Amino acid sequence: MTIFSKIIAGEIPCYKLAENEHFIAFLDIFPLRKGHTLVVPKIEVDKLFDLPDEYLTGLLTFAKPIAKAIEKAYPCNRVSILTVGLEVPHAHVHLIPMDKTEDMNLLHDKLSLTKEELKEVQKRILGYMQG
Repeated sequence: MTIFSKIIAGEIPCYKLAENEHFIAFLDIFPLRKGHTLVVPKIEVDKLFDLPDEYLTGLLTFAKPIAKAIEKAYPCNRVSILTVGLEVPHAHVHLIPMDKTEDMNLLHDKLSLTKEELKEVQKRILGYMQG
């Protein structure tokens, strides 16, 4: 069972932004930038392109309002989608607010946010998802 499956099962807490029967989105606790979010299918499949077709197509539709809210909460040139998937063997994508390509460099130092700061990021993004 991956760490994402444990989050989905409620065994590990997260800063959730959205959830439906197929997907969950939550803040990356080691973000590149404030607003960095993970979108994860609820089925445990290692590689993104091994997901069933309905999950592949549904992932972007699920992620769209979250990306729009991130963009409003943390004004940026765009919210980019990044698929790496090596750190956790459970298909997922990163939504990262960016102004330049360098903002997507996973080799950069990650932000070290407190629980209170993560809650504030969550609250800020959720505020734009509901309005």
